[in-house]
Order: sequence, then structure tokens, then C-alpha cells
Amino acid sequence: MSSKLEATIEDLYYVPENGKAEIVDGKLVFFPPLGAWPNRASGTIYVSLRNHERNIITGRAYIGTAAFIVHLPNRKSFSPDVSFYIGPFSGMKFLQGAPIFAVEVRSEGDYGSAAERKIRQKINDYFAAGTKVVRDVDLLSYDIVKVYRADDPDNPTIYRRDDIAEAEPAVPGWRIPVAELFA
Repeated sequence: MSSKLEATIEDLYYVPENGKAEIVDGKLVFFPPLGAWPNRASGTIYVSLRNHERNIITGRAYIGTAAFIVHLPNRKSFSPDVSFYIGPFSGMKFLQGAPIFAVEVRSEGDYGSAAERKIRQKINDYFAAGTKVVRDVDLLSYDIVKVYRADDPDNPTIYRRDDIAEAEPAVPGWRIPVAELFA
């Protein structure tokens, strides 16, 4: 008999200041701070999305410490590095439901076969929760940006340094040069 309790949404409210965590398989999973390069790339994407937000009718951009509450069998929350959300504004509370667009920027520990399986599972979880587009940003790869879409999750669109990446249909009209992720 196990006396182990599952993590709750309430536990997320007590993650140490500026911390980042998700509830996966009943456990609170913490994420280390981003290194310089992944942090700058995340910030560049967020600023671009935030500027685009002013040009469209609905949706808001969020940075990586935002929590999105979902109801999947194996997952209760997401905290992508950058996201775009079209649901209701929740004030001081966590956002309800998945973002329509999620960006995951790989950190130093996001490499190897185990990491690849975890990334793929998370992408599948995003789609199961209702996310339309997920961007996997790998600054060490020739294929820097992989854009996965819910309607064809096994065939990502690949963007390289000289390309201009998008997030259609989740964020209509938004574009960002991949080279800016290295600025």
C-alpha cells in the first residue's frame, strides 16, 4: 500500500519564486532555468508574438512561467517556454485549457534518446489537450525549428537559419526570421 499523494494544481501555486513546473504522471516536475542562448531565443519569440498580438483580434502571448491547466489522464498542466492563448483571461489564477500555440526551446539537458521520447510525448499531450501548433526549437541542430501541427503531427515543417518560420493556423499572419533566434 502506498501513501504517496498525487501533485495538485494547488501545489503549482507554491512552486518557489520564478520557478517552472508541470504536473505529469501525478508528480510535480521542475524545470531548471534556461541557459543564455535558449533564454534569448525564447525572449525573442515572445517579444515578436507580443508585438503581433496588437495586430489581431484575439489571443495573448505568455512567457515560460505561465501555467495552463489541462485535464489529461497523464498531465494536469503545461508551462511552455513561450505560448499564445485564446481562452479567457484568468487574472491572478492559472490559465484554463491548453494554449493554441506552444513553443518548447531545448536546453542543455534536452538531448539524447530519452529526451527525444519526452519531447515527443509532450507534443502529443499538447495536441490531446487542444493545442493546434507546437514549435520545437533546437538551436544546436541544422533543422532549428520544427513546427508540428495537430492535423499532421508526424510531419513537422522544418525551418533553418535562412528561413522565416510561422505558426499557421494557430497564430495567423505571425512570422519570425529564424536567424533572429541567434541575435
